[in-house]
Amino acid sequence: MATKLIYWFREGGEDKRALLGGKGAGLAEMTRIGLPVPPGFTITTEACKMYYSLGEKLPPGLEEDIKCYMSGLEKETGKVFGGRHNPLLVSVRSGAPISMPGMMDTILNLGLNDETVMGLYEATGDERFSYDCYRRFIQMFGNVVLGIPHDEFERALSRLKSEEGARLDYEISPDGLKTLVKRYKDIIREKAGVDFPENPYDQLMMAVSAVFRSWNNQRAVIYRKINKIPDDLGTAVNVQTMVFGNMGFDSATGVMFTRNPSTGEKVLYGEYLVNAQGEDVVAGLRTPKPIAEMADELPDAHRELTRIAELLENHYRDMQDIEFTVERGKVYILQTRTGKRTALASLEIARQMVHEGKISKKEAVGRVKPEEVARLLHRGIDPGAKNEVLAQGLPASPGAASGALVFDSDTAEALGQKGEKVILVRPETTPDDMPGIVYSQGILTSRGGMTCHAAIVARGMGKPAVVGCEALKIDLEGRKAYVGNVVLKEGDVVSIDGATGKVYLGQVPLVEPSMGDAFKEILSWADEIRRLGVKANADTPEDARRAREFGAEGIGLCRTEHMFMAADRLPVVQEMIMAQTTEERRRALDKLLPMQEGDFYEILKAMRGYPVTIRLLDPPLHEFLPNVEELLVRLSEMRHAGAPEAEISKVEEILRKARTLQEMNPMLGMRGCRLGIVYPEIYEMQARAIFQATARLIKDGYRDVEPEVMIPLVGEARELSILRDLVVKVGEEVKQREGVDFQVVVGTMIEIPRAALTADEIAEYAEFFSFGTNDLTQTTFGFSRDDAEAKFLHKYLADKILKENPFAVLDQKGVGKLVQMAVELGRKTRPGLVIGICGEHGGDPESIKFCHRAGLDYVSCSPFRVPVARLAAAHAALEA
Repeated sequence: MATKLIYWFREGGEDKRALLGGKGAGLAEMTRIGLPVPPGFTITTEACKMYYSLGEKLPPGLEEDIKCYMSGLEKETGKVFGGRHNPLLVSVRSGAPISMPGMMDTILNLGLNDETVMGLYEATGDERFSYDCYRRFIQMFGNVVLGIPHDEFERALSRLKSEEGARLDYEISPDGLKTLVKRYKDIIREKAGVDFPENPYDQLMMAVSAVFRSWNNQRAVIYRKINKIPDDLGTAVNVQTMVFGNMGFDSATGVMFTRNPSTGEKVLYGEYLVNAQGEDVVAGLRTPKPIAEMADELPDAHRELTRIAELLENHYRDMQDIEFTVERGKVYILQTRTGKRTALASLEIARQMVHEGKISKKEAVGRVKPEEVARLLHRGIDPGAKNEVLAQGLPASPGAASGALVFDSDTAEALGQKGEKVILVRPETTPDDMPGIVYSQGILTSRGGMTCHAAIVARGMGKPAVVGCEALKIDLEGRKAYVGNVVLKEGDVVSIDGATGKVYLGQVPLVEPSMGDAFKEILSWADEIRRLGVKANADTPEDARRAREFGAEGIGLCRTEHMFMAADRLPVVQEMIMAQTTEERRRALDKLLPMQEGDFYEILKAMRGYPVTIRLLDPPLHEFLPNVEELLVRLSEMRHAGAPEAEISKVEEILRKARTLQEMNPMLGMRGCRLGIVYPEIYEMQARAIFQATARLIKDGYRDVEPEVMIPLVGEARELSILRDLVVKVGEEVKQREGVDFQVVVGTMIEIPRAALTADEIAEYAEFFSFGTNDLTQTTFGFSRDDAEAKFLHKYLADKILKENPFAVLDQKGVGKLVQMAVELGRKTRPGLVIGICGEHGGDPESIKFCHRAGLDYVSCSPFRVPVARLAAAHAALEA
């Protein structure tokens, strides 16, 4: 039996989303529940997959099937496709199973030619409308199907408007539109080397192929990569009877959301244009009106849209993004889908719907993506600073950013890849600007509304955007922009505030974010659901306090080496390194002891009531000295300048020591517990500082402090045994001398494969394990992270040798097996062994899911990732 590749809207529904795509499933569902949907049919994603498997050719028999369905559409509408009288016109739209707004292609008014345009004129009595539809169709067909740049047609349109003295598109005369049709056809002949096809069925088959091809256009591929959407889903094609919003001032087209997609406020939100077609709104070619104004301009249509919005939201139990057309007063719904929204709106809508009884707390938590929470932690403009506003646009996507102005996507991409901060400035963005948008700090456009391409894409990516900034006059060819008398050249720095729509000249001060009520409430529900604990990696009291604000339940990694790098301590650390004898080294360590004790006192105090895991010194000692090349240059300069011999001798001594400490592979050399074995006095000083700080806090009335000592880079149980004895001995000495009691808890990092393989032996001496997955990934793969990311990892990812960067997302097949093995072996020896993870993977949602499945007790991540981890841990529990 042949595979069914086409479905009428009335045959489908949400249960066929994978086959019909999101748009097709939505159209089918709306048809099923009786909403006013123009009739049509969907060519399935299976047909798209077959198209690619056949070398970008339509599957055998599909053209005949399409013609058969078009005959059915003719019967249903009473119109004839390609007919001289009352012609049937259709739209051809993409629709992937997972929403990819604006990434693929659409063609409207298909079926028009030199004959059918006269039939449309005859049927409507409106010559201007008929030729307006025709010129739009030729432009879209030329761009989407034949690949002619959009700007070629826009230049011809601007020239004609200038000739006629028309300011807006709808002011062009019928004769002017006829002239434009001829010019558009000339552009196609010149740029594509073919004539515009007059046969409607040729148009239709070419359009279907073009929509299938758009699945793999650059912007769609980039969007899928960013949003981790599989490449093999394919897109459906929806062929739908045209309805017209450009039939006069009782007609309109627009986009609306059932709630505000920026704030989550429960209010009908959107925009419309009278006497226009859909691409005018989405492309930002005209600045639309707020949907609220329709209540006065087209009151009956506004009432009907309000009714439909409520019906659709109640049906789908989520905020909806709805495209509509009003044709001579009658409302038609062209699409509904779950609306893209900002992170703030996502939280607010989820919370509201729980309180409205529409969804459960678990559903609310499940709907808020962990990475969305991360976006809420973007910085904003400091409200206390005196900043001069340069211009005002629409606040399309919250967050603030500063950067150098660039006027095209390619430049933005090139500079962004070099790490430079840029703001992409365009009259309006199109899907072709995606590469530049990805690498920009934010987006600024002079045209467009809150539902234009730039606004939708920026909100989805969590980037700040200001759109419709009409005071901004852009000269793309001159690579300049003007705001009144102010001239902005490419490279000039501006700042944008996507929450207010304000644009500032130069760089402005930014402020750190804070958690709002909806944020806190959703996270409290997540805390009720999750099993995994969430701690923070924090090295300073400020980090510890911020981590607590974000809900951290302790510190999973406090790196003591960061404390040594302070300007007042580095000379003392270098003195310790330069010491020739143990006595000299101890004298230097005695100077460091009160400094370290003060650090630990403040961190333990900030995190009182929760465990604080302090890792003893890990990096090689040479990291605290200038590198050999720097020292050689300094010596050469000192000799050339005639510096005193004593100063030269001092630098020569540092150079000798630096050369002595040089290693072929320092990451696998004299570091971690090996330092503690060779120089036990270093670890002894650190342990003493930890326990003296603990004793002082207890005496000061803070009895709920919980220090834990972590020994790094253990690969052999005897290493941990020796260093554990040292730490316990120091702890007992401090307890006895200070007359206080506290627990001495010692554990280790599991960060080399041998530690995982012998975890049963190591667990005899460890009360906890913490996976240092950054180093464990390096040692498992045999990668140096810096070299891999700089030299070849991008190629491995591009060629799909690796699915993800293993330093960003935990490698479950390799590193993950070692983690599982260590958990099993460790708990076999010590059933109550506490196990966590403290590498960067502790803040990655996919890695957190693995940690949940592997039976870990907690994850630890940077303070700003703590809310992300709390939500991801709840998602892991929901999916288990």
